Amino acid sequence: MATPLSADALVAALRAEGVTVVEQAGWRTHNRNQKGSWGPVNGVVIHHTVTSGTSSSVNLCFNGDSALPGPLCHGVIAKDGTVHLVGNGRANHAGGGDPSVLRAVISETYGDRPPLPHEHEGSAGAVDGNSRFYGFECVNLGDGHDPWPDAQLEAIERVSAALCRAHGWGAKSVIGHLEWSDWKSDPRGFSMSGMRGRIQARLSAGTGPKRPPQPPRPPRYQPFPGVSFFRSKPDSPIVTALGRRLVAEGCGRYKVGPSAQWTAADQQSYAAWQRKLGYRGADADGWPGPTSWAALKVPHTA
Repeated sequence: MATPLSADALVAALRAEGVTVVEQAGWRTHNRNQKGSWGPVNGVVIHHTVTSGTSSSVNLCFNGDSALPGPLCHGVIAKDGTVHLVGNGRANHAGGGDPSVLRAVISETYGDRPPLPHEHEGSAGAVDGNSRFYGFECVNLGDGHDPWPDAQLEAIERVSAALCRAHGWGAKSVIGHLEWSDWKSDPRGFSMSGMRGRIQARLSAGTGPKRPPQPPRPPRYQPFPGVSFFRSKPDSPIVTALGRRLVAEGCGRYKVGPSAQWTAADQQSYAAWQRKLGYRGADADGWPGPTSWAALKVPHTA
């Protein structure tokens, strides 16, 4: 059991998980708290809207209708993965459900093949799910043919993980409406068992959303050490790095090596590199210069 998140905390949790959030005007005070309790909360229920189109679906979930006033959930997950927040507090989304399912959610023992709920809606033994669960409606016709884009499925995963992470829950705190009330079919078109696996994998991956891929660092090249450096016949890892690059360019003239000691073989190899660049005569004498050195891109050695 947990205290429901405040509006600010909910938005922060979703965004920290990488969810794209749109806050509908008035959502922070839009609820059905006057009709019953809100909390303690125990989990998340996933629904489908049986509608198409983001704008009309969001309006329906915000306002409801004459038979069932809004909000009809806490957030609407569009096909592009955007989450539109429409309610904060008690919402008309879950209705009555079986107490054994609630106990399994609370104990994190909910299985992939639970017995069908048998007490729902107006049954005397039903549990008020509107007070116990966050609810998210996903834009889908629910006919088994309307596709579930990858962006939408990933948003369901992220939203669910965000709430589980915020409350210290595992993935078995996330259920479909069909698993709460036996006369419901939503969400239809993907497996809640598979979705719980995705959610748990995300939760197990770390304490927050995965770090986005970072661009590779640009390679570091050895600055040109000067002609006098080579004329001094150095013994240096720079010479080794130079020789390896010459071999990679097909200019190596080594019988053994290259090594760290500058030798005639290095000079002959470098002359081959200069000729490859188009230098001729005295300009291809095997002594490195700044232009040919820059073109060779010798890796930094320190």
